[in-house]
Amino acid sequence: MGLLDGKAALVTGAGGGLGRAHALLLAREGASVVVNDLGGARDGTGAGHGMADQVVAEIESAGGRAVADYGSVSNTEQAAAMVQRAVDAFGKIDICINNAGILRDKSFKNMTEDLWDSVIDVHLRGTYLVTKAAYDQMREQGHGGRIIMTSSTSGLLGNFGQTNYGAAKAGIAGFARCLYPEATKYGITVNVLAPGAWSRMTEDLYPEDAKESAAKAAAPEKVSPAIVWLCSDEAASITGRTFLISGNRVSLLSWQRTEVAHKDNRDDPWDVRAVGEAILASEKDWPPIKPERPS
Repeated sequence: MGLLDGKAALVTGAGGGLGRAHALLLAREGASVVVNDLGGARDGTGAGHGMADQVVAEIESAGGRAVADYGSVSNTEQAAAMVQRAVDAFGKIDICINNAGILRDKSFKNMTEDLWDSVIDVHLRGTYLVTKAAYDQMREQGHGGRIIMTSSTSGLLGNFGQTNYGAAKAGIAGFARCLYPEATKYGITVNVLAPGAWSRMTEDLYPEDAKESAAKAAAPEKVSPAIVWLCSDEAASITGRTFLISGNRVSLLSWQRTEVAHKDNRDDPWDVRAVGEAILASEKDWPPIKPERPS
């Protein structure tokens, strides 16, 4: 018996890396899986069927059920069609994992509208389009569901040279935080993954002499178990959360408020210099901009 027996799942960008790891483990736990992948390069150019077909073949050879989908998440009709693919093949959709993405990194002084728009289009608009189709289908079915959105520490904590990617990933996290209270009434959970994993998206972030050890320590297969569990009935109470998962460490990211200046609201407004002095006096107690990342 698998944890997801009888469930139907859609994973976008599942032809390699994290998406492939999610799809394979979902199937191993009993879910039937729509393996979506456009089959393009890391920057989103090109297309092909080979990547999605290969993962479907892996699932089927292990005794699981899967079908391929080659649509683009940023195309309205194709995003809806991949959800319908799950319904046509498996009768329903219970799980939607938004994983598809591209990278077009550039320092902000060299950023262009094309680089900006293409990344926002795939990550933020693509996550919206697929989630909207899956959410509406889950509501119509009436028995709840699981939605996972993939953000990034680049959007939540910041990273040099990724203003387009970080803006998209921060937008995804904000999208999830606003959707989850609406989804609760329908039994649909909405959680966010901020992964640290080795893939073609991240391999050039590591120095050459560290790539072999990083590939093992940060294997995408180490991220997927917690995400697959979040897709199970056992995780029905967990929603609106952001999980940072890297290697075998699972962390919860949450927000805090640090008061830096305060006086009675019945008083007159702060003097500009006085509020500045109060802010500077509290600076030593502020949390770091970028907390230490798990190793």
